[in-house]
Amino acid sequence: MPDLLRAFGGHLFKVFVKTYHFSISRASNAFDLLESTHNYIHIEVKKLYPDAELPNFEIEKVDDNNLIMYYKSNRKMADLAYGLIEGCMEHYGEKAIIEQISLNEDGSSVKFHITKI
Repeated sequence: MPDLLRAFGGHLFKVFVKTYHFSISRASNAFDLLESTHNYIHIEVKKLYPDAELPNFEIEKVDDNNLIMYYKSNRKMADLAYGLIEGCMEHYGEKAIIEQISLNEDGSSVKFHITKI
């Protein structure tokens, strides 16, 4: 199941690029877009779909090559988020090592450490 969710996340990002091109084109690189996920993109999604249950992301930009994303969701779909991150990196032509660290046993809280290479 994790591999399927990751693959779907990568596909879903491509759908988002077509559907929400204006929002995605505002960012000049992958980290800029990932940093805007919770405070811009999710706000816009809520305008279109007020009842949507979206994950919460807290972002910590360590430096130009390292970003930490904290994922929290009762839906426990961090593998989908992983695929979306991969799709984002690919879209901007950037390569990265993505480390996924579970912060609790049920999978509702995950830390992603993204290192550009």
